[in-house]
Parts: sequence; structure tokens; C-alpha cells
Amino acid sequence: MKLQAYHPEWAFRAALQARAARWQRQQLLSPEQLAGIAVAYPLDYYRPVWPLRVALFLFAWFGLVMASGFTFLITGESLFAAGAVHCAACFGVLELLIRERKFYRAGADNALLYAGLGVAVALIFYVFSVYLWPVSLAHLALSNGYLAPPLLLTLALLLAATLRYADAVVSAAAFFNVLLLVALLGLQSALGQALLPFLAMAAAGGALVFQLLLRRRMAGTYLADYYATCLLVLKVLGLVVLYLGGNYLVVREGNAALHDLYTSVQVPFAAIFYAFTAGIPLLYIMLGLRRADRPTLLVGLLALAFSLYTLRHYRSLLPPEIAALLAGIVLTALAGILLRGLRPARFGLTSLPDDEPRHFNLENLIQAQTAHAPAAPAGGFAFGGGQSGGGGATGQF
Repeated sequence: MKLQAYHPEWAFRAALQARAARWQRQQLLSPEQLAGIAVAYPLDYYRPVWPLRVALFLFAWFGLVMASGFTFLITGESLFAAGAVHCAACFGVLELLIRERKFYRAGADNALLYAGLGVAVALIFYVFSVYLWPVSLAHLALSNGYLAPPLLLTLALLLAATLRYADAVVSAAAFFNVLLLVALLGLQSALGQALLPFLAMAAAGGALVFQLLLRRRMAGTYLADYYATCLLVLKVLGLVVLYLGGNYLVVREGNAALHDLYTSVQVPFAAIFYAFTAGIPLLYIMLGLRRADRPTLLVGLLALAFSLYTLRHYRSLLPPEIAALLAGIVLTALAGILLRGLRPARFGLTSLPDDEPRHFNLENLIQAQTAHAPAAPAGGFAFGGGQSGGGGATGQF
């Protein structure tokens, strides 16, 4: 059995056709060449438009809820037996839909995946709470350490599901599972509680390094597109948690909640968290601009806004209405200046959209599709489909 449930080439073809459509809209490809690409790389799977995907997801969930009650009745009202049968049925039907009907994230397969994983996780905690733990599930907390074994099993399950199905929601759940384990580790001692923000930042930094190594290893292969969404989710969540772990407001209010304090007080190493709150957003923005990394840039801008909110939360200089008015004026003026000054380009930056991925090569793509697709033009690659004018140019290109 293959490691990937979906055919890895499906993700590549979907990304390829989406990119080719953009090239055609930019008049880099003619309609005939776009048709040749569609013939050479057909989308031979089932994935309807997003409203229908949502409808299929909801309909599948409704059917699964009805089936769970029926399963509970036929298994003699045994929770463990009903859960095991329901979980096995979810994954069995999911595999059949993918293999026989070629469903590719069509809504129904997503619902089956989430339902199967949800029941499997519930079974893990049910077994521990009924047969293995000396305390009931209602009396558990992160501070007593009993959650470590089921969380490790849940993490292994989520990682296996991410490797097989490459689902963004499942990868996000695996990331938060790791954070829970880190919190569980830190809350076992007074020293761990004091270092908990640094542990969270270390976990987020490890996730960023991990996704970067995976991205480099899979570059140039079908797996790069297959796991692209999972890696993007892991990157964004890592950036967000790395910032929030060092944000002064989060650390101070989290410390108050952890120690049941009515009013938050100054935390140890406050100067370090001040530096993180001010420096991490600027670092994100600098890296996003320097590397043309849109996710890092957007997270940096949002982190900068939250840092300003953190400053105002503890150091209010102006009334709220005046501060909001001045901030809106400054941001509007700054956006207008940047939109005008960076068009078309200046200092290596531009306000024009530029979403060309680095692992796509236009020349090689056209050569491949003209060599294998009889519907493509035989004259080789040539820009076409548009008329030029102005600047002394009078012909077609």
C-alpha cells in the first residue's frame, strides 16, 4: 500500500493547471497552449466547486451522525465496540471513495477523515479513563501528568493521518497536540512554569525548522505540491506561536491565569518579553520583504498590530477614539504612498501581484506539453494572445 492515499500527481496537476490559467490571463500563453496543457495533464479526479464541497461535507456529517446511533444499537450499546466499528467504517469508506471514485478533498472524504480521527481519539481517552487511569477523566488537568500517554498516542495517530491524507486541519491538530505536550512538560515543576513561554517558543521554532527541511527535501517532486498546504499551515502556526510565546501581554496575563491571580503583575524577565514584543514583528516584516515571503510578511504585520495593542493596553497615551483616528489616517496614508511608490518596482519591491512560484519553470513546462500533447501548437513556445501598443512597439508578442 502506498504511503499517500491520494495520487501525488493529482496535487501537481491541479497546481499546474491553476498556474497555467494565470499565465494565460497574463497573456503569456495562448488559449491553444492552455488547452494543450489541459490535455497533457488532465484532472482525472472528482472535486466539485467549493459550494458543492461544503454541501457534501455537511451531508456526510449528517449521515455519519445517523450511522453512529445505528452502530451503537447493533453493538449492544457498548461504547467501545460502537466506536471501534464506526472508526473502521469511516476509514474503510474513505479509502474506497479515494481509490474507486477518485475523490480528492471533495467534502465527503474530509468529513469521513475527521469523523474517523475524532472517534479514534475519543477511544484512546476512553480506554485510558476506564481501564488504565486511577482517576476519572473529569478530574484530569495538565498539571498531573496523566495526559502524557494518550497525547503521545494521539500525536502518532495525527502524524500518520497527515502523512497519508495531507490534510491541513489534521496537520494543525498535530501541531497543537505538540504544544499540549510541551505545556504538560512545563507545568510539572515551578521551574518549568517559569520557562513555559520559552518552551513554547522553542517548540514553534522547531516546527519552523522542521517544515523548512521538509520543504527543501521535497522540492522539485510531486510531494512538494501534495504536502504544500500542510507545510504552509505548519509555517504560519509556527510563526504565530513563536510571537505569542514572547508577547508581553500573553505572558503576563497567562501567568496571572496560571497562578489564579485576580490582577496581573509584572513578570520576571520583563525586559526580554518587551524586546520580543517589539522585535519579532519587525524581524518577520524584514524577512518577508527580503525573501518575498507573503505569509511571513502578513504574520509580521498582524504581529505588529498586536504589539501596538499590547503597548496601549498597559501604557495608554491617548483616548481610544483619538488613537484609532490617528492610526487610521497614518495607515491609509502609508498604504497610498507604498501603492504609488512601488509601482511598478523600486528597491526590489513592487505593489503589483507577483505569485510566480520558484519550482515552476515556464519554458520546460511548454516544452513538455508540446512534446506530449497533440492538441498543442507545433511551432514551439511563443508568447501570444495579446496586442501591444505604445513605447514604439507595434506588433504582436
